[in-house]
Amino acid sequence: MAKRVVIDRDECIGCGSCADACPDVFEMDDEGKARVILPEGGDESCIDEAISICPVECIRWEE
Repeated sequence: MAKRVVIDRDECIGCGSCADACPDVFEMDDEGKARVILPEGGDESCIDEAISICPVECIRWEE
């Protein structure tokens, strides 16, 4: 099973840093929270950057 990127939306504070860093994978929704638009990933270094800059650490890889 391949890994995929997920966001814990209950923890998301809607800062938008993930969408700014990696817009091909993340976007902000109408509720002001981030959502994954490409769950199978994309540029892993971009996703890893989004994971590292998330202030509430709500983004992770899942197997």
